[in-house]
Amino acid sequence: MILADKIINERKKNGWSQEELADMLDVSRQSVSKWEGAQSVPDLQKILKLAELFGVSTDYLLKDEMGPEDRTVDYEITDVTTFSRHISMEEATEYISLRKEVLPKVALGVVLCITCPVILIFLSGLTASDNFSISQSVAVATGLLVLFGQVGAAVFLFISQGGRLSKYDFLEKEAFETGYGVDGMVKERMAAYETVNRNALVTGVLLCILSPVPLVICSVLSLPSWIITSMVCVLLIMVACAVYMFVSICGVGASYKILLQSGDYTPQMKVKNGKLEAVSGIYWMFITVVYLAVSFLTMRWDRTWIIWAVSGVLFALIRGIAEAFVKS
Repeated sequence: MILADKIINERKKNGWSQEELADMLDVSRQSVSKWEGAQSVPDLQKILKLAELFGVSTDYLLKDEMGPEDRTVDYEITDVTTFSRHISMEEATEYISLRKEVLPKVALGVVLCITCPVILIFLSGLTASDNFSISQSVAVATGLLVLFGQVGAAVFLFISQGGRLSKYDFLEKEAFETGYGVDGMVKERMAAYETVNRNALVTGVLLCILSPVPLVICSVLSLPSWIITSMVCVLLIMVACAVYMFVSICGVGASYKILLQSGDYTPQMKVKNGKLEAVSGIYWMFITVVYLAVSFLTMRWDRTWIIWAVSGVLFALIRGIAEAFVKS
């Protein structure tokens, strides 16, 4: 039984007309008529007031699976501020739409960060070849100019786009309630998006797995160093494409889990992830500094990429230790 039917039944049980119920709720008769016709949904304050007037629980009103036998109030209705944060249908729809618009731009910023040393690596490789007349100073100057330009553009995207989602940050950090019909709408959209999300995930994983293959082949064949260095650039570009899919496409898929508070976004996981977030941020910032420092000091960009592979394996170990510590 849906909310509209429950309002009709409870109003008639109390012998009230739509006008009388509207007066009690301080709304128009047309509003009550739309509620009963399932054309609109009352907000949280009105739901609480309806539960109080009808002498039923809010769970009974909001959960379609609960019938008349479950209408008993099992707790006292209190002021709305005693409830957790509430997400209405309009807010849930806006959140999903905003994520679809913002995440591709954030993903572009991540791509710019990953590929920022590509030009520097490529030009540095050319300086080691007799086939190209380019000095090391020109290569480094040009490469650094592009590197800092891309990092600057990425920071701009992170700040400008991240701010648009800031009002919904609590969804990933706090427990909340969803309004009438929100869960059903989100589940329907998630089911429709499942194929797109799965294809992006599989493609991204394959790109990550295959990204070192050109570099390994060129190294085994003992090709010129500038070609091997170029394959490092190919590796970074392939990884960047994979990350773009993870952030822009799979990130939208995560929006549905966030609203449903499932998977990695249950209230319990939110608490744990909040404690682990600082560890992840510090770790990867440190690895980035080490990678750039070693690469600039040795100028062996064709070899220093291995730092990322080793760091990825170590991160799994460090995160496992951190999770065990948080759990204890």
